[in-house]
Amino acid sequence: MDNEGESLRLCHFSDLHYSPGHLAESDRCFGFAVEHAIETGCEVAVVSGDSTDHRLDAHTPALAALARRIHQLSSHMPVVMLQGTFSHEPPGTLDIFGLIGERHRVYVADRIHQVALCGGTFVPSVGAVFTAAKLQQLIVDEGEPEVVFTCVPTVNKAVLASAVGVTLAPTALGDHLSAYLEAAGVVNQQLRRMGVRTVGISHGTVNGCQTEHGVPMAGFDHEFTIGALFEANCDAFMLGHIHRAQQWEREGRVVAYPGSIGRFHYGELGDKGYLKWEVSAGRASASLVPTPARETVCLDFDGPPDMERLAAMAEEAAGKFVRLRWTVDEEHRQVIDREAITALFGKSADLKLEARVLPAVRSRAEGISRETSVPEKLARWGELTAVDTNPLLERLTMLQTLDAESIVERVLAHLDVGDASSQLNSVADVPEASPPTANGGDKPRQPATPAEKSGMDWLTDDLFADASA
Repeated sequence: MDNEGESLRLCHFSDLHYSPGHLAESDRCFGFAVEHAIETGCEVAVVSGDSTDHRLDAHTPALAALARRIHQLSSHMPVVMLQGTFSHEPPGTLDIFGLIGERHRVYVADRIHQVALCGGTFVPSVGAVFTAAKLQQLIVDEGEPEVVFTCVPTVNKAVLASAVGVTLAPTALGDHLSAYLEAAGVVNQQLRRMGVRTVGISHGTVNGCQTEHGVPMAGFDHEFTIGALFEANCDAFMLGHIHRAQQWEREGRVVAYPGSIGRFHYGELGDKGYLKWEVSAGRASASLVPTPARETVCLDFDGPPDMERLAAMAEEAAGKFVRLRWTVDEEHRQVIDREAITALFGKSADLKLEARVLPAVRSRAEGISRETSVPEKLARWGELTAVDTNPLLERLTMLQTLDAESIVERVLAHLDVGDASSQLNSVADVPEASPPTANGGDKPRQPATPAEKSGMDWLTDDLFADASA
């Protein structure tokens, strides 16, 4: 397998995400990929990160299933496992896999460095790259390597932040990795002249790549650019982390994601699988081998679900994983018959119902928020409620323009004017004066009581009876 000019066959798996929730999908797809790679004569296996979905206890069935697959793979070829995202694959998770090699060793790459595969033995560099003297010594001791891997596992951003500062850490990561890849490129170029195959392995995001949902990843906080990866001068660069298969080619060299081994989320685009590589010094090619990933169907309704349409699609969704979403107003939420929908998709592998209920929004004074001042808001409220706001506006103006004493004086003056007007009105209502009294004075006539006006006697009559009775 180490003859100069011949291609080396590698199988590249990534994002296995073994966990209790994903066990059936992960093991079905990875099991198929392992058996296919063995049957088709692959010579070296690479797992480029996120073998697990989160921290797993040793007794977890998911961890045991993953260990069996790696053990099966190592009985036929050397295996390299790269450290993935810390949240999915906590540091130290992969250490146990370095102990389970069968016929060949399982090598765990959990630091930035280079490692040579010589006669089935992995020989790592002491520092970040092989020095010229170390390469010469390696060839003398072990013979010419079949392949040299440049390993760039997930970088601990907390360590980088402590060195360069929190604000610079996101962009500094890409700069540091780019500088390393450029340094590794000098060594890889030397290896290519010697006829040695070179392969890069990393776990991270390439600026401009697409997610499994078709969203471009653009920004300054991603680990890599396409240019930086090709600067590493690797014949093949095997990536993990992004769940959609995609690749780039330049002068015969290839950078590629295989995507996730299975379909773990609804709405993921494209086939799922692993990459089968053919790598020789200065040239590489990669082809996707699809795995039997689960099929998903996503149905979305802007309003209540159309039962006729659902009935038509239910037959096509037999054996598939279905997610149904709808958006309705609060007053229509009760019209959805969940039991009827569940019955329609009884032949589906799984049905997930997701409802989005829009709360009723009631506007007490429509347009009032667009007015810029309190008087304008008050006037707008008056228009909507058919209320005369002029008196309120006058008082509002007083509160905004006068001090407390001035307001009190104006109110008192208004009360005095009001009392004088009422007194004039009462004088106008007084009847003609009665004849003078014996002492020559005029005795004002008292207003008649209701009893006097009606001729009722307060001793004998019911003064509080209904006058209309």
